[in-house]
Amino acid sequence: MNPKDRLIVALDVDSEEKAVELVEKLKNDVRFFKVGFELFSSCGPSIIKRIKETDSDIFLDLKFHDIPNTVSKAAVSVARLGVYMFNVHGLGGYEMMKKTAEDVEEEAQRLGIEKPKVIAVTVLTSMDEDSLKKVGINESIKDEVLKLARMAKDAGLDGVVASSVEAKMIRKELGKEFLIITPGVRPAGTAAQDQKRVATPGSAIKDGASFIVVGRPITEAKDPAAAAREIIKEMGG
Repeated sequence: MNPKDRLIVALDVDSEEKAVELVEKLKNDVRFFKVGFELFSSCGPSIIKRIKETDSDIFLDLKFHDIPNTVSKAAVSVARLGVYMFNVHGLGGYEMMKKTAEDVEEEAQRLGIEKPKVIAVTVLTSMDEDSLKKVGINESIKDEVLKLARMAKDAGLDGVVASSVEAKMIRKELGKEFLIITPGVRPAGTAAQDQKRVATPGSAIKDGASFIVVGRPITEAKDPAAAAREIIKEMGG
């Protein structure tokens, strides 16, 4: 894949105007944009339409986590929006993931559209071993991530969200077709901020990431497009 097609820019802003302004600045250099809780809560589904009008693709990052029927119904609604990819939380369990994968596939076939990629969140990159223990999970982060990744694949999902620290292990265990989306990526020399398991763009790709997610180092840069190009260059290297 072209490095340009492996970078996802996180639009962690609170208004449609700010989001669209960033997309317009970046669309010639970036194909994928992430819409998360803040932006979707502020704008609703209309932001998906606005971004798609720029010929860009969308990763909808809402981490659905509920009973299987509720999540699968939400997922079917998301499929109708035409996003490229969206996620559920792996801790929702095998049945939730399996039903979601099956119902999204069925809806895509019914509508005659390309099925969105469905991926599972494993362990947030803002967490470390101590954070995991505080929520009652006593396995190591690596063991927990691999367990959830295997479950996601068995349930029919396309991939997982995981840090670069675990990407090499997942790639080795689950094969080259399984998608690994890696957040917590920071260019060399920049602050980790609220992330704990971080990587540089080049190291994330080397470790097996299919896509990397970068937010503030691009969106808060004086020249976002130039910052994106530097990251793409580093990914290619």
